[in-house]
Parts: sequence; C-alpha cells; structure tokens
Amino acid sequence: MEEFRLRFAPSPTGYLHIGGLRTALYNYLFAKHNNGKFILRIEDTDRTRYVEGAIENLIESLNWAGIEYDEGVFLEDGEIVQKGEHGPYIQSERLDIYQKYVDKLIEKGDAYYCFCSKERLDSVREEQKTKGLIPRYDGFCRNVSLEEAKKRIEGGEE
Repeated sequence: MEEFRLRFAPSPTGYLHIGGLRTALYNYLFAKHNNGKFILRIEDTDRTRYVEGAIENLIESLNWAGIEYDEGVFLEDGEIVQKGEHGPYIQSERLDIYQKYVDKLIEKGDAYYCFCSKERLDSVREEQKTKGLIPRYDGFCRNVSLEEAKKRIEGGEE
C-alpha cells in the first residue's frame, strides 16, 4: 500500500484560528490512522500580509494541541528549522523548483507570458462582472510568440 503524505500549509498572515486547527487535526488523524506522514509546510508567498512571529505561533499552537508532524518547519531553541527529505518546507524557498516547471511549460507551448497591465486586467474583470460572467483571464497574450515574449522581457517589459 502506498504511504499517505498529508500536509497542513497555513499562511503566516495571522494566528492559527479554530478552522485551521481543525484542518490540521483532521489531516493529522487521517495520516496517523493510515500509517502515513503528516507534514507542516508554510505558505509564505503573500508577503504583503505576512505577520512577524506568526510562523512561531503556528508551530507553538500545533504543539499545544498535541498535533505532532513528521516533516516540515520546526522550532528549535527559538529558531525556525526545516527537517525532512522533501524540503524546503517554506513555500518562498521553493521558487527555483517551480520556475523550472514553468520554463518547461512555456518551452512546450503549454503556458505563455502575459504582459497585460494591472489596469487592463482590472478593466477586463469589471467588464465581465458587469455582464454577469465569472471573471477570468481572456487570453489576450496567448498568441505572443515565445521569441517576441523573450524580446519584450529583455527590453524590460513585465
């Protein structure tokens, strides 16, 4: 039987609330019931809402609740450390890994660069909402060739 690997991946944008604790508990119990691993990963990519000390508080709250995880982010002598074979367990430290996959998707033509401004995207979103549509990207940059996209990036366009 394949080993279960369940994770709890809170954002350090505040303190652990009862809903998050419940999710952690359910995943922990399911993993343990099935002889699996329970992992704590930190989703810290929303830097604008990051709360200093929230990671430490999350770990302490899980410890308080008796939820023991096998891999992930731990506190040792007040310092945040990562343990396990599949790290890093802090999301922002995995960006190089994700970039490799993004590059492969773009090279294969399964993804593309978007050069739309925030203003254009906001305008498209509002127009769709006005029409009662679910807001979504309209694919405006889908037909920009990879060669053209690379030139635009080299020219400083975002």
